[in-house]
Amino acid sequence: MHYVDQGSGDVVLMLHGNPTWGYLWRRLVTALAEDFRCVVPDQLGMGLSRRSVGAAPIPFVERLEHLDVLAAHLIERCGAPSEGWTLAVHDWGGPIGLAWARRHPGLVTRLVVLNSVGFRWPEGYRLPRSLALLRDIGPLGEAAHLLNAFPRAALRAGVVRPLPAEVRSAYLWPYRGAWRRRAVRDFLRQIPRSGEDPAWSLVDPGGDSADHAGLPVFIGWGLRDPVFTPLVLGEWRRRFPHAEVHAFADAGHFVLEDVGEALVGPLRRFLSAR
Repeated sequence: MHYVDQGSGDVVLMLHGNPTWGYLWRRLVTALAEDFRCVVPDQLGMGLSRRSVGAAPIPFVERLEHLDVLAAHLIERCGAPSEGWTLAVHDWGGPIGLAWARRHPGLVTRLVVLNSVGFRWPEGYRLPRSLALLRDIGPLGEAAHLLNAFPRAALRAGVVRPLPAEVRSAYLWPYRGAWRRRAVRDFLRQIPRSGEDPAWSLVDPGGDSADHAGLPVFIGWGLRDPVFTPLVLGEWRRRFPHAEVHAFADAGHFVLEDVGEALVGPLRRFLSAR
């Protein structure tokens, strides 16, 4: 597992989703590293981390174990504290990160949520048709995989302000070969829609997220996200009524790209509060 470990102070573990990698968090790391220890891993099969040998998707329980190993390494060998971490999540980082945090009570004591989900889809939610087709129709999903269509489309549809060419290139660079982006395809196929899907146990562990209910929560949200819609934000508000919420009408899925500067100040104050 490739990871960035920059800065000193309280640990902020930042988990990316699909089809991004740790590059997503670069602005936040730069803004926070003077006062916080920013740890940014690339999930296995993504970013600069190792690609799996087999063709089968990495089971979600193994992804949680990867984070177990990273945390143990940081605590036992790199001087990180065994409690008081902040977990920051985006996209798939939400269900994976919150499921991982449930395995380690007391380790994560604050949450930062950026356009993600950590529970079953709220009543009335519908997955966008384009994602549903890529998920459910094998040949279509395979064609998109071979053409690298999903990452390219996500980087255009996920922002309100078009990304500079060099930023798009940086996001796409780890996925320039089809074998390098198998995990991108696998995550698409694994979007949970019912209890029969392997990822369902991440978003529906059998409770109502009560194990996280008392944690301080910061939510930064792009309201023009075609996937994580305002309906999903409403469910976050319902489950965490005490959360500090910053919602932006002029931002999309990649809220850090659209309004990153507007988020840094409030987020720094949130992380500095005791």
